[in-house]
Amino acid sequence: MTIKLASLLLAAAVSLTAMQAAAADKVTLQLKWVTQAQFAGYYVAKDKGFYEEEGLDVEIKPGGPDIAPPQVLAGGGADVIVDWMPSALATREKGVPLVNIAQPFKSSGMMLTCLKETGITKPEDFKGKTLGVWFFGNEYPFLSWMSTLGIKTDGSEGGVTVLKQGFNVDPLLQKQAACISTMTYNEYWQVIDAGIKAEDLVTFKYEDEGVATLEDGLYVLEDKLADPAFKEKMVKFVRASMKGWKYAEANADEAAGIVLENDASGAQTEAHQKRMMSEVAKLTAGSNGALDKADYDRTVKTLMGGGSDPVITKEPTGAFTTEITDAALK
Repeated sequence: MTIKLASLLLAAAVSLTAMQAAAADKVTLQLKWVTQAQFAGYYVAKDKGFYEEEGLDVEIKPGGPDIAPPQVLAGGGADVIVDWMPSALATREKGVPLVNIAQPFKSSGMMLTCLKETGITKPEDFKGKTLGVWFFGNEYPFLSWMSTLGIKTDGSEGGVTVLKQGFNVDPLLQKQAACISTMTYNEYWQVIDAGIKAEDLVTFKYEDEGVATLEDGLYVLEDKLADPAFKEKMVKFVRASMKGWKYAEANADEAAGIVLENDASGAQTEAHQKRMMSEVAKLTAGSNGALDKADYDRTVKTLMGGGSDPVITKEPTGAFTTEITDAALK
């Protein structure tokens, strides 16, 4: 009788768990890049059960060099994506109606890292040099900056030659470029780890140059927001995600460990992820997930300030909503 009762209780528990799992709202998040501490908040939220507490079953899909998050979203492969605002606004102007629903990253981590031996000490010294630039939507902040400086990017006299940079630091190490694109939390440290000393480098942070644009926001398709059930799901997702981000900020080493546990590629190292997490925490600091209108306006102004070749040609309308974060922060 006792065994039979225990079996019935176990069966009931299994059934209840299955029912709860079935009842959970599924959300698919497409990341901008591979599994790394740049996305720690989402992995922490999943690991710590923050999504589960909100009744969500979240799948986190890593990105890569051949994955364009807006295309994944438009094709129905994700409910929400992580993207940079320059890419998102340019994509919106081209006809894919992306909408920013939250902005976990408050500051920009993008910069140009240059070899001091090239003689570059200020932005005007870029003229005549070869600069490594990421593409696939990551080129927009750079192109806007060069337009602001009045420097052509077609290799003509007085301009710069743009080298399409892979997602590595080889062009600098092999001296194919005077400067390359780096993030404060990733590629800069790859240069250091390769044996180049910090004193032999000159860095230009977009944030310091006044041309910073918003990075790593959360975006959905505009028509999805017409569905109240979808909006409620996103409110829960953003609330849990920001809880994950704040936990990651306060527990950087633990967060890095959680990221490593989720790295199916095995390519990441503990030392690099811990360092990355400590740098990423500086960029998410001060954000509760709500988009700051002043940051948005600065990004739009920078992208439209491209002279004859701006990233976006007109002021966007409907490119963001505060409804999701307003509800999530109640």
